[in-house]
Amino acid sequence: MIETSDSTAKLDAALAKAQGEITSALKDSTNPHFNKKYADLASIWTAIRPALSKHGIAVTQWPVHSEDNRVHIVTRLAHDGEWIRARFSIPVQKQDAHGFGGAITYAKRYCLAAAAGVTFGVVVLGAGL
Repeated sequence: MIETSDSTAKLDAALAKAQGEITSALKDSTNPHFNKKYADLASIWTAIRPALSKHGIAVTQWPVHSEDNRVHIVTRLAHDGEWIRARFSIPVQKQDAHGFGGAITYAKRYCLAAAAGVTFGVVVLGAGL
């Protein structure tokens, strides 16, 4: 579910400006289980941080405790007293600290990319050489 402050006009305008400057997140990590490239959480932050900061948009993400063997993440974008937030959850495959930690990172990555409107680019080996 997505929730917003009473007005989001200033946030919408700032986000539109930021999205005009946000770059694609590079798929510069490899998933060893599927041998596929993906953009990790750091790559997504690298793509969005300069533009969001420049336009005064704050992002917070945090896990919320639950008893349902799922990871719940709240992502919130805020600007000038206005905000948009959404809650997202995914199942946790392995019920230990590593399983929950991996699920938190996975959920944060997808929520952050969706909230900022990030696309994913491919790393071309040997580019610029």
